[in-house]
Amino acid sequence: MQAIHSHSCSCAVCNNDAISLAEKELHIELSENSRRDFIKKAGSIITTPLAAAALYNDEATYKANSMQKNKAVINGKANMLTLLHTADIHSQVMAHDEFFIENGKPVYKKRGGLASLKTMINTLRKQNAVNTLVIDGGDCFQGSGIAALSEGKAIVPLMNNIGYDIMLPGNWEVVYGKEMMMKDMFGYDALKVCANMFHDTNDEMKGDLIFPPYFVKHIAGIKIGFIGYNDPLTPKRQSPAYCDGIKFTPPELNVAKYIKILKEYEKCQLVFLLTHMGLAQQFGLSNMEQIKGTDYILGADTHERLRQPIEGKYAKVTEPGAFGSFIAKLDIVIENGIVKDHTYQLLDVDPDKYKEDEEMKHLIHKANEPYKKELGRVIGKTKLPLIRYYVIESPMDNFITDAIMWKFKPDIALSNGFRFCPPLIPNPATGMADITVDYLWSMLPVDSEAKKGSISGKQLWQWMETELENAFAKDPAKRLGGWVVRFKGMEVNFTLGNDAGKRVNYIKVAGNPIDLKKEYSFIACEREGDPDTTICRMQGVKQPKLLGQTMHKVIEEYLAVHSPIAPVIEGRCTATDAPATLLTQVTGLGYDFR
Repeated sequence: MQAIHSHSCSCAVCNNDAISLAEKELHIELSENSRRDFIKKAGSIITTPLAAAALYNDEATYKANSMQKNKAVINGKANMLTLLHTADIHSQVMAHDEFFIENGKPVYKKRGGLASLKTMINTLRKQNAVNTLVIDGGDCFQGSGIAALSEGKAIVPLMNNIGYDIMLPGNWEVVYGKEMMMKDMFGYDALKVCANMFHDTNDEMKGDLIFPPYFVKHIAGIKIGFIGYNDPLTPKRQSPAYCDGIKFTPPELNVAKYIKILKEYEKCQLVFLLTHMGLAQQFGLSNMEQIKGTDYILGADTHERLRQPIEGKYAKVTEPGAFGSFIAKLDIVIENGIVKDHTYQLLDVDPDKYKEDEEMKHLIHKANEPYKKELGRVIGKTKLPLIRYYVIESPMDNFITDAIMWKFKPDIALSNGFRFCPPLIPNPATGMADITVDYLWSMLPVDSEAKKGSISGKQLWQWMETELENAFAKDPAKRLGGWVVRFKGMEVNFTLGNDAGKRVNYIKVAGNPIDLKKEYSFIACEREGDPDTTICRMQGVKQPKLLGQTMHKVIEEYLAVHSPIAPVIEGRCTATDAPATLLTQVTGLGYDFR
């Protein structure tokens, strides 16, 4: 994507070399607040050399804490900066089944839970009390029952209790609308940063940034800076109505300006971009000259589990998994204001290793109490794992589209390529797992109304090409972040590596080759704010009609008849150059999801 060189003279999107008086005053204010905070903390905490002992006994964690053995740190001649990074928690407040790949096969383990996450963060923070920052990269107050039913309000005190220092809004933070997003985000005690979300309203705030663009911190004997960026494609990825009153801009529009402020005016020795854009876009950003001067891109959105930073031309890229199952830990040794060494590792939030924090358990119980009866209601059972980690086709979405097909009997049933929702694994003793209303909210955090329409075979083919481009575009900036759209009633074969518009090899509907002139009926969920003739990003739909039933009701009715279910990958969607078990959209970077 090319840099944009001419645009509005609004202070937040002005020329890279032109820094307005208002921005100078803002960066001075941010800097002074940081200095006061630093002085206050420095006066109340005595810095001591860090213990050389590892936090856990296992070899992997021993490596993560190896920086504590640095001689200069032990001798007090150097400081160690520690950044603890979570993202894409999606309101998963309890320990849950988590998916891993070991020896090429799926393995499931209990991970996460905010009570264990808090204990782990506190344990890690105590190892380097003065020089640790805790950061969240967004998509926090959407993705579960209590989040949806409280519009995010129930999650805010839980995150505050953990004690985050910096928070970034993610693409799903807009789900309850702009006003609720602002109330929830500003309810956080942590500092907020985001340099590309602007008020787009007809009032005195029009054109202003919604959140501060960056934050400067005196820590570990140096100054460091964070600049925040949400996904500029959010208005396309989400229902358009969610972003009413918000304008998003691409990072390359103003990132060079803010890096200049941090490097030349603030004299920051380290600069971090805190982003929620997905690994493809973040790697693309790491190779843009506009971000020169950045050390790390602390990324989020696509739930990738980077166990080593990916090296871009101008910055290293990290991403810390999802659902509160992991913490990314970055340790940097600084001696006389110079970075001497650094190490990074992704750590499991293992409830067996980290006893649940009692205060957090109480807060979770309090948050859940108003909704406990409804969310705990069992609506069905599954005999096989419900998982959504596979990029091309997943058992969870096969189940959802099975329900849509059963209820309405269209030619084709569609479900979006969602990423969120941890797995649900049957109990080995019973061979079953309960599907609750709460888990239904995790699968479908927006209870959208079913909508019917008809399209020609030619439209369907072109739409499928567009959806594959959204998932696998060679230009990272064009990837919308989701996985391949899910469906029932048709079979699609494609070649991932082909150019845009040339990926689809064949489409079959009801077992027959698609007729480009024939009309096909389909059903998907309504996206609030889309034109009436647009369904599931498919434009020019004929005879669009809302069906008066929400997807949650359809799922409950289906389970009442078909429980227990046993969904599997069936080959509804296949690729010539990728396995059915593909786990990442980003290949060729030496990275494997596991």
